[in-house]
Amino acid sequence: MKNILFEVKNYVGFVTLNREKAMNAFNYDTLCELASVVESIRTNSEVRAVVFLGAGEKAFSVGADLKERKTLSEQEVRRNVYKIGEVFKSIANLPQPTIAAMNGYAFGGGMELALSCDFRIAVSDAVMGLTETSLAIIPGAGGTQRLPRLIGEAKAMELILTAKRMTADEAYQYGVVTKVVERARFLEEVNEFVGKIQANGPIAIQQAKFAIKNGMNVDLHTGLEIERKAYEITIPTEDRIEALQAFSEKRKPNFKGK
Repeated sequence: MKNILFEVKNYVGFVTLNREKAMNAFNYDTLCELASVVESIRTNSEVRAVVFLGAGEKAFSVGADLKERKTLSEQEVRRNVYKIGEVFKSIANLPQPTIAAMNGYAFGGGMELALSCDFRIAVSDAVMGLTETSLAIIPGAGGTQRLPRLIGEAKAMELILTAKRMTADEAYQYGVVTKVVERARFLEEVNEFVGKIQANGPIAIQQAKFAIKNGMNVDLHTGLEIERKAYEITIPTEDRIEALQAFSEKRKPNFKGK
């Protein structure tokens, strides 16, 4: 693979969009590589959290590769739109917590990638937005659905219909990003945030995410049943016993994801 880089450090998978000269835009080959990496992560017990990054310091991703798009037939455009939607759906459905480390511009599909993650941490000079309507199209990889669920219908409508380009601080005020960080401390802050998640039981983290994600769009009674079943999965784990033992011994638990 050349367009996507993947490495694992201390149980964290780092996925880097590696098209710096193209502002990490998504052409079809990149989407195929990303799909393959995401599927490998899903069942990788050595990956307990995932961080998505853009190569370089200018862009997280500016979305679809418009140079490629100009050369495509209508059928190939439909192929690309379907592919990017499916890839981002796979990211949204990963059992591990996911963090978009937005190190620069994030427009269109780049913003939709960030929205498919659980958390978004932006560098302070980042600029972002769902800008598709300015190109006479609409967000086609989940933007019209994930953004209103995140910040509400009216605010999402405003951002999408005006194709607004937000500063990182504006995005934080809208509720789009989780945290804004100065560039000098950006990766350090991202790693610290991931570390706070990693300090907890890996199975519990995945089951809590499962309960939240699957309970959001059902009635309360069904959501509570989802929560109960997710809790039951944690009961027979070694990590739960280790947590109780560590508490009684006044030490930090050593979780193994078992």
